[in-house]
Amino acid sequence: MKLAFTTLGCPNWDLDRVINNAVENGYDGVDFRGLLGELDIYKLPEFSSNVKETVRRFKEASLEIPCFSSSVKLVTHSQEEYETFVEELRQYVWLCKEFNTPFIRVFGGAIGELKREKAIEIAEKNARQYLAIAEKANVKLLLETHDDWTDNRYVKELVQRISSEYFQVLWDVHHPYRTIGEKPESTWETIGEQVKYTHWKDSYVKKETKRGYQLCLLGEGDIPLQEIFSLLKKNGYDGYCTLEWEKKWCPELEEPEIAFEHYSKYMKNIH
Repeated sequence: MKLAFTTLGCPNWDLDRVINNAVENGYDGVDFRGLLGELDIYKLPEFSSNVKETVRRFKEASLEIPCFSSSVKLVTHSQEEYETFVEELRQYVWLCKEFNTPFIRVFGGAIGELKREKAIEIAEKNARQYLAIAEKANVKLLLETHDDWTDNRYVKELVQRISSEYFQVLWDVHHPYRTIGEKPESTWETIGEQVKYTHWKDSYVKKETKRGYQLCLLGEGDIPLQEIFSLLKKNGYDGYCTLEWEKKWCPELEEPEIAFEHYSKYMKNIH
């Protein structure tokens, strides 16, 4: 398995610091979810006018960009929202071609007042239209187990309906277990064949917080990480285990220098 971190964990770092830290801590890749406070990285010179230089720097550092973590959602509630996501997707598909990146993360999105069946219909329609863009560049869209699409049954139904090798799953190993009590074995049994990428985090119950839990360094919470790792290994998963340290959303968390070093050491000892 390969290790990466998302830049959600270092929202104020520049590209130099991102690359240097990844190399120092033995990472194989960096998953971009913003840079220097800008979530839409394609608006920055490093990923537009100066992209060739960024590609060169990643090659020199022997680092990959295994995935671009977009904000694209499958369930949209207006034409304007849909068109915004289509443009964002086009930008990330272009970056995938530049960096030889195979995956773009997408969200299912909040369904709000919609009935589940209607939400699935909208998600399927939009996913097919997004895929018409991604497939041309041989890029796969990965639906994350997140928001209203944490339950493996809903993920499975949507994946089955779309039935495309270009539409697969990103298993955030934290969310199903923590937010709905889904057992890792159940997650894998239902959607394991479609899991091509994983996000990792740990937490413990803290009912007085808005989320009802507190994120923490891996091994300091009670997510069954060893069990999940063994499950992945037993079933031949050889993709990325990517730390999603939510520093941007939770500024009280430890600094990225601490979290990124800790994660690398933790995962290398979990084998």
